[in-house]
Amino acid sequence: MTVDIDSLLQPFQRFGVHLGLERIEQLLVNLGNPQRRVPIIHVAGTNGKGSVCAYLSSVLTQAGYRVGRYTSPHLVDWTERICINEKPITREELAKLLLHVQNAIPSQQESPTQFEVFTAAAWLYFAEQQVDIAVVEVGLGGRLDATNVCPMPLVSIITSISREHWQQLGPTLADIAREKAGVLKPGCAAVVGPLPPEAKAVVQQRVEELGCAAVWVKKALEVQTTEIQRWAEYEGIKYPLPLLGEFQLVNSALAIAAIQILQKKGWKISLAAIVKGMAKTQWLGRVQWYAWQGRELLIDGAHNPAAAQVLRQFVDTLDVASVTWVMGMLSTKDHGDIFKALLRSHDRLFLVPVPDHSSADPEQLALLAQKICPQLSECSTYTDVESALTEAIATSDNLIVLCGSLYLVGHFLSL
Repeated sequence: MTVDIDSLLQPFQRFGVHLGLERIEQLLVNLGNPQRRVPIIHVAGTNGKGSVCAYLSSVLTQAGYRVGRYTSPHLVDWTERICINEKPITREELAKLLLHVQNAIPSQQESPTQFEVFTAAAWLYFAEQQVDIAVVEVGLGGRLDATNVCPMPLVSIITSISREHWQQLGPTLADIAREKAGVLKPGCAAVVGPLPPEAKAVVQQRVEELGCAAVWVKKALEVQTTEIQRWAEYEGIKYPLPLLGEFQLVNSALAIAAIQILQKKGWKISLAAIVKGMAKTQWLGRVQWYAWQGRELLIDGAHNPAAAQVLRQFVDTLDVASVTWVMGMLSTKDHGDIFKALLRSHDRLFLVPVPDHSSADPEQLALLAQKICPQLSECSTYTDVESALTEAIATSDNLIVLCGSLYLVGHFLSL
């Protein structure tokens, strides 16, 4: 029998994004505080969180540990969010956990959000499965996120900070940094990526207030590139770099820095485990080549300006004359700055809605894109991503990039 996870979660969807720890903490108390039985690495940041989680989970798995990984959003299926040793939870196990969590919600209490219910299920699963360690990605922000319920993480990581989710986190980089720095805990180790000065000052102050032993990471050095594999070096460790894009030099260095902290704490993680784990790392839908209808497409979320800049940097290394962009974006995103980062003269732009989410109107996006880049050779709208990609393939031999929303990428991968 097919388990309908959507129907189990649907009652909680109407509560939307509602930051705060009271509901999740009460729910976890009702479940016996499973999070207290799970040692964690907590990963916050605007971009790069998922890649860092993927590197860490892969390396720790190769080191022989039982490793939980909790990430969001999923691309195709809810089960992707909760993994042990790189294997997603089964739908049957997930349904059982969600029912358990639902039964722990007293009718007289304020209802938890969908993300809080799912996060509670992840904590419960990792505790029941007796993982040695869990790599946990923040959902939104940090300070008031449902994952921020462990007083003594092994390591807290802040990957990057740029202006996204300002509607919930505050209008300035300092505001956003303050929220993300909420994952830092007194006396606990911290690993921090390169930050804009305004954000770095806030995080630095919080590090000092809490007495965190902080590692401020600079990007790794790319030491070798062949047709088969890139290699990088950070703090004397040379390792393969399977994920594409310049920013993986930072993401991988953040993961290596966290691994080195664990080694100092007595965790047995050999160089061979690091090399094999980094080599086996996979993270779908992020600067990824994908074969479809006989063509190689480049797919990526690029759902905020900073991520769009990273994608554009990678596209520029391909030395192509022009690009056909197939894009859809959520209504809440910074559409103008994303277009400014990506679009160039003589590019083509095919705009589509993001299914089943609060999508920006493709017609309105088309008007904005033509204003920002009037030299586009074509700007068209389509009712769905499949027809847009089919038309893109039929009418051009140039590079085709699908981007703008991880939800759009996930929908495409499910076709």
